[in-house]
Amino acid sequence: MEIVQENTQKQIGQFVAEDYRTAAVFSKHKIDFCCNGNRSIEEACTKKGIDSNLVIDELKAVLNSSTGESIDYKSWPLDLLVEYIEKKHHRYVEEKIPVLRQFLDKLCRVHGERHPELLKINELFTASAGELASHMKKEELMLFPFVKKMVKAKLSKTAVQSPQFGTVENPIGMMMHEHDNEGERFRQIASLTNNYNPPADACNTYKVTYAMLDEFEKDLHLHIHLENNILFPKAIKLEQHL
Repeated sequence: MEIVQENTQKQIGQFVAEDYRTAAVFSKHKIDFCCNGNRSIEEACTKKGIDSNLVIDELKAVLNSSTGESIDYKSWPLDLLVEYIEKKHHRYVEEKIPVLRQFLDKLCRVHGERHPELLKINELFTASAGELASHMKKEELMLFPFVKKMVKAKLSKTAVQSPQFGTVENPIGMMMHEHDNEGERFRQIASLTNNYNPPADACNTYKVTYAMLDEFEKDLHLHIHLENNILFPKAIKLEQHL
């Protein structure tokens, strides 16, 4: 049996890295596990005014239940994780952005007068779309290829040429800063949409758009978690090893 006191000091990102099912508990209490995963449960709960023992009990219930398959991303080779992030999460973002932008533009035209918050939501999402496109390109052209080179060098026991950006920690620092920005933007979107609950007079497009924004944020949380809490620390460790 795990000791509660020990668990309250364990970092949130660690919990989620070890078993992604725990993310649902943190999301329920509006505790950010992706961008701010480097805090202890106690620290996050104190800030939110939540009883940390309650959160620990919910985490234990999830961890002790065998239902629901949990993917052990931590055990994946780094090059596989990079491929997965690119093909699963980068593609998802690229596919959903044009659809969401179209829906949000339509909602602003039809309902913007009665619901002025839609204009701010649209402005935030448009900014996020532009930033994410640039962010993902930097990862695909600069950071990810170098991670793959390091994996290859380790397997073949050869030296890896120093990248133009000096050390892998430089682009990682930049990516984490950009993750923080997107996390903050989506916190504002969640607040403006009343946690993605459409108003009583919402039409079907309204409901679909809010549901899509909710799904987009959840995917972004997993995307950022995989990078911040698993890929980046492992890439730094691998570079030091080489």
